[in-house]
Amino acid sequence: MIATKIIPDFSQPAHIDQVGIEERASRFTKRSIKNETKLNGLKLALNMIDLTTLEGKDTDGKVRQLCYKALHLHDAYPGLPTVAAICVYPSMVNVAKKALGDSGVKVAAVATAFPSGQAPRDVKIRDTKFAVQQGADEIDMVISRGKFLQGEYNFVFDEIATIKEACGDARLKVILETGELVTYDKVRKASDIAMYAGADFIKTSTGKISPAATMPVTLVMLEAIRDFYYKTGKRIAMKPAGGISKSKLALHYLVMLNEVLGEEWMNNHWFRFGASSLANDILMQLMKQRTGVYQSANYFSID
Repeated sequence: MIATKIIPDFSQPAHIDQVGIEERASRFTKRSIKNETKLNGLKLALNMIDLTTLEGKDTDGKVRQLCYKALHLHDAYPGLPTVAAICVYPSMVNVAKKALGDSGVKVAAVATAFPSGQAPRDVKIRDTKFAVQQGADEIDMVISRGKFLQGEYNFVFDEIATIKEACGDARLKVILETGELVTYDKVRKASDIAMYAGADFIKTSTGKISPAATMPVTLVMLEAIRDFYYKTGKRIAMKPAGGISKSKLALHYLVMLNEVLGEEWMNNHWFRFGASSLANDILMQLMKQRTGVYQSANYFSID
């Protein structure tokens, strides 16, 4: 498929069938996944996780510990994959990069005045460039929700395009903060703006606002990715983040991903979970599959 430059009129309203989206999303949760399929799904979900620490009290030691966990998931269960990435603040990128070495686990950095996005554009650009200079493989930016909700769609588009340029070779995840956008129509419009402006990923949430990721919201974004691909030939990645702490729910997301976008998206280059606590639940489920008994959550490190 040949890519073409098609820029939509962002002033036109998006119309999402709320009832239809919610009913379809609920049907994905009714699927029964068992035995070998479940085991493979759990391993795939683990390989799609961005392990994250984004607190004011983060220290070098905490980041190193998180990186150690990322590299040693197989200690108790040989053959497990690594997670996809470690996500930290720009000031911690160099620490994570050194700790991960040549493991293949990516380093992602939140930037652009995360989580509020309330900063001048030149500050956001410097924030992004600093993270990249420190070695970030991926940048997670937040859109200016205030500007978006005022209808200043060109401002949002231009800002994303500017940050994309500042990323250089790093992949750009654009966080919509869907809990503040409120309606599915706005989620769809923000998704379209982000993709046409150059996002490599679209991401639901910072994890700092409730509600964070939900299946209906993620379905709206997956359908936006599908439609964008049909129009342009360009594949965009997806990252639901926040609120996905149980492996059963993660498997429902993978069913939805497969049915909406297909097998080509079923890997960590095109889909991620922003859910550190999910890793422990998956490990518990895998040990149950292997031994027949659940281990206590106390046996796993708290992220």
